[in-house]
Amino acid sequence: MNNKIRVGILIDSYIKPWWTFKMLELIHNSNYAEIVLIIKDQSEFPKYNIVKKLLNNRDKILFIIFMKLESLLFKPKPNAFALMDIRRLLQDVQVLKVQPIKRKYSDFIVNSDIENIKEYNLDILVRLGFRILRGEILKIANYGIWSYHHGDYQTNRGGPAGVWEVLEEWPLTGSTLQILTEELDSGVILYRSFSTTDNISVNRNRNQCYLKTLYFLPRKLEELYMLGADSFFDKVKHDNKHPFFYSRKLNTSLTNYEFIKLIIKKYTKYIVRKSWSVLNCEQWILMFAINKQPGLSNSFWKFNKMIPPKECFWADPHVIYKDNKYYVFIEEFMYKTKKGHISYLVIDNNGKHTSPQKILEKSYHLSHPYVFFHEDDLYMIPDTSMNKTVELYRCVKFPDKWEFVNNIMENVYAVDTTLFKKDGKWWLFTNIKESEGYSNWDELFLFYSSELLSNSWKAHPANPIVSDASSARPAGNFFLFNDNLYRPSQNCSKGYGYGIKINQIIKLNEYDYQELCINSIEPKWDKKITGLHTLNFYNNLTIIDAKMKRWKQLW
Repeated sequence: MNNKIRVGILIDSYIKPWWTFKMLELIHNSNYAEIVLIIKDQSEFPKYNIVKKLLNNRDKILFIIFMKLESLLFKPKPNAFALMDIRRLLQDVQVLKVQPIKRKYSDFIVNSDIENIKEYNLDILVRLGFRILRGEILKIANYGIWSYHHGDYQTNRGGPAGVWEVLEEWPLTGSTLQILTEELDSGVILYRSFSTTDNISVNRNRNQCYLKTLYFLPRKLEELYMLGADSFFDKVKHDNKHPFFYSRKLNTSLTNYEFIKLIIKKYTKYIVRKSWSVLNCEQWILMFAINKQPGLSNSFWKFNKMIPPKECFWADPHVIYKDNKYYVFIEEFMYKTKKGHISYLVIDNNGKHTSPQKILEKSYHLSHPYVFFHEDDLYMIPDTSMNKTVELYRCVKFPDKWEFVNNIMENVYAVDTTLFKKDGKWWLFTNIKESEGYSNWDELFLFYSSELLSNSWKAHPANPIVSDASSARPAGNFFLFNDNLYRPSQNCSKGYGYGIKINQIIKLNEYDYQELCINSIEPKWDKKITGLHTLNFYNNLTIIDAKMKRWKQLW
């Protein structure tokens, strides 16, 4: 698109939560969109004093008290719900005040206001207020009304968002951006995202969910601007090609009975888990198998364990085969210093292995030593997210001497960076934490460059290409199997390092990315194993890391 996208916003108040203000600020300061109209609902809303509010909500009073206590006990930063006045930001934007016709739960904009709105030739309207919108207003903008649904529309309709997920211990908390249609809850999906549910605090879980969504609308507007309407909506059509049926209940605020039942169940489980942790701990170990023939080993119950000494853990194994030996590069994390460095160990063809030797240490934490060959040189990209860099190293004396080459990226919190070369381009996959209060498990970003040594990588227009804590974060090297390309990813749906998903890459080019999960690996083969988050193989060797339970008194 040559011109900026013309955006209008629908509100019923100028006072909005912080996440909404920051979202509007991103759009207002962008080079791809401009906010040209504010449509404000001028309806009079009934005002109740606190006594009347409590009486009207007496069947939910326990939940209301619980939420007040949550806001006092858990104060995440930044606070997604801190109130801001958007007039500070949009003081030069035209305001059109309307008085909609209200019918039960729905709002209809009158014809005279519809005609006034048409004069602004809007590309998109954004719903940040009003109730359920019906009628001509749904068609007035070129690309419809875009609206948030906090909560995954496939599993949680109604509300309040981010509450049921915690109290019922759902592994993921979802959120959606959609284009509204006349049929309620059947909008055209533009964006879906999933975060790991915070099982301790409702307030923290809601905060994380709403913080994350502030980026959805700016990202999709920018993608629309970059791709153009035809290509953008071809992708939207493809993503909405399957029917969906909602078969769960409509969630509402919890009644006193529902609340008591859920709280007792939840905190009974919590006490059991805390009691377990008094006697037990978990340590990352390595597990491997060597086939007689080249290829993957896929039965983890057969794998050999490599258990570290009690003062450290070993994780993130990456493998190179040289001189008839396997050189395994790992994160070695020392509990005393609470910091990791990069080490290597050697495994021979009979499975005998050496102790790890340290090869790279910095003042900041290092992990995930992704190693690869390029033009006969061996390179490494360790995770240097604590330094807010993506650093490239070259091996100058195998296997223990490495020199810094350059920063591929700077001023970015990027974790577990993994590269792959295809069609003459380097494709860089990394999970990025875009701001404070945000998880680094959730969103996978893609960049590309024709030169490995470049420090100017181009961002993919569909970034983040995956927004799902159960499948975003890299979990090992890409690999080919029967001529298909696969990407291992971490499944953090039940906490960090729970499991691995194997995703087939269906499409990878400068405009589009598609993958399909074909296998989910969970820690169910051994009662002592509670998680895994890296899988790699080279020739005959397959190696993983695994989280193992150990009795504390044995340490």
